[in-house]
Amino acid sequence: MTPFFVMSLLFGLTFGQTASLCAPSEYIIHVEKRECAYCLAINTTICAGFCMTRDSNGKKLLLKSALSQNVCTYKEMLYQTALIPGCPHHTIPYYSYPVAVSCKCGKCNTDYSDCVHEKVRTNYCTKPQKLCNM
Repeated sequence: MTPFFVMSLLFGLTFGQTASLCAPSEYIIHVEKRECAYCLAINTTICAGFCMTRDSNGKKLLLKSALSQNVCTYKEMLYQTALIPGCPHHTIPYYSYPVAVSCKCGKCNTDYSDCVHEKVRTNYCTKPQKLCNM
């Protein structure tokens, strides 16, 4: 093997994880309440992208904690609150949602992330839309 090939291989193995494409990405959340007249389309950011993972062939020999895969998840986030228009006075017209400030590849934390594999189509409106730019 040539020295260039060996150095390229070592560089790729060493810095492959840092080159993972996990970053904040623009996303639209659709929010509606039964009592309110409108659906609110909120522009926010979520963590999305690719993280390096490894899959072991000897799964029965390893502890369960060693089998978890890295996912693109929040490193830093903040919450913002939006007002849903067209709500009657007896309802709370506010909705708080997360905004990704920075992301990382790490274990999925169900306290603030959805860790399922199947995508469920729930991000749509059944009422007239109002756009909320935050």
